[in-house]
Amino acid sequence: MKPRIDGTKFGSITIDGADIEHDVLIRLSGEVKKRKKKLSKAVFGTSHIISFEEAEHIFEKGAERLIIGSGYEGNVTLSEEAAAYFKKKEVRVDLFPTPAAIHQWNKSKGAIIGLFHVTC
Repeated sequence: MKPRIDGTKFGSITIDGADIEHDVLIRLSGEVKKRKKKLSKAVFGTSHIISFEEAEHIFEKGAERLIIGSGYEGNVTLSEEAAAYFKKKEVRVDLFPTPAAIHQWNKSKGAIIGLFHVTC
């Protein structure tokens, strides 16, 4: 079951009443996991550009959409390779600043993965 995101403040996100102080990946099953941002940091020196390697980790067979909360200032983007990967897998990717992404997540339906960056 898809968890409800209750809100966010700089540095944390609240999911089903639990405050989490790191970036999260929400799986198709509803499982909330810590984002493996080191997969992108190893390639780009920053976690603000999602690498092909992280895209492979994020993807799940059956996913139709990926909602990315790109941080408060919208700093997170997809690398060209990551964007091409999701396009090849026929996954629609929507990037929004994290507060707007939460709104999109809570009203969305279907086979959706979420990735939420909780700082800049």
